[in-house]
Amino acid sequence: MKQEALCLSELAPGQTARIVALHTAGSMRRRLQDIGLVENTCVRCLGRSPGGDPSAYLIRGAVIAIRAADCRDILICPE
Repeated sequence: MKQEALCLSELAPGQTARIVALHTAGSMRRRLQDIGLVENTCVRCLGRSPGGDPSAYLIRGAVIAIRAADCRDILICPE
């Protein structure tokens, strides 16, 4: 049974997921790919800022902060 894809913004701190797809285009898509967000990449949510935005993620050994608006375009499958 295949799980339904979620947005990266729905990943809770401490949870891990795999990238399924990027639903963005242009320079933002390129930036996300440049930081390692490509299909099948493992991502772990490390936490959220006190205001709730942005959130910190561990991506290929680097800690990256991503805004919730950008996370909505990143589809994941929780592990």
